[in-house]
Order: sequence, then C-alpha cells, then structure tokens
Amino acid sequence: MQITYRELAELEEVAEKIIDFAQSQAKPSNIWVFDGEMAAGKTTLIKAIGQKMGIIDTIQSPTYSIVNEYQDADGEAYYHFDFYRLKNETEALDMGYEEYFYDKSYCFIEWASKIPHLIPDNYLKIAIILHQDYRVIELTHFE
Repeated sequence: MQITYRELAELEEVAEKIIDFAQSQAKPSNIWVFDGEMAAGKTTLIKAIGQKMGIIDTIQSPTYSIVNEYQDADGEAYYHFDFYRLKNETEALDMGYEEYFYDKSYCFIEWASKIPHLIPDNYLKIAIILHQDYRVIELTHFE
C-alpha cells in the first residue's frame, strides 16, 4: 500500500491509514520498522501514530537513549527505538532487545538496518520516500 502526503497537517490522516493497514493484516505485528533517510520524518510520523494510538507521554527521538518508553491512558507500554548510533548488533543484544521485541507491546524502530538479523519475521515496514515537494509512504507487512 502507498500513501502520499505533502504537508504535516495531513499526518493525522496518514497515521490513521497506517494503523488501519496494520490492524487489517491476518497476523498483525507489534513490530513497526520505520525506514527512510536522515530527516525523512520518521520520528514525526511516529508522533502522529502514537497520538492516534492514545499515547499520553511526549514522543521524542531516542537518538541518545536508544529506547524511549511511552504509555497510553490504560497504562499500556509502547517502545520507540533509534538504532542509528549502534556500531553493531551486539550492542542491541547487550541492551536486552528481546525483552522488548518479544513482549506484546508495540515497538517502533528507526534505523533497523543496524540490526537486520534481530528483527522478528513478523513486522510492518513503513518506508518514507522523499520527493521534491511530497513524501510517499510504502507499507509492507512481512510474516
């Protein structure tokens, strides 16, 4: 599925479409991989999705902390990862990534290309492709 948008004001609708797509899968995944070049808008999109999912905490980039935990009004946990600063997959192993990925909580992952062998088989890939004056989001569900 593809979604095209031009302005930040459209992100609420884009977030709804992504959530609907994810939930419509035969085997929905709690692992969402956000792919795109630097400054493509990965964190901005995660903020919009998080708000639509009811996250009440402030969503911000975990570039330095590697992982941020958020909660919704029901106390459900959501995890937001940014693996950009990792040098290798061992660093993800050392931080205990399995406790997050194999929990049933949602995991929003930026820079998953740094840990390709650690991503579970069942995940949603959200690719953001920049164009001159618009962005295209490609949604692919892997099982």
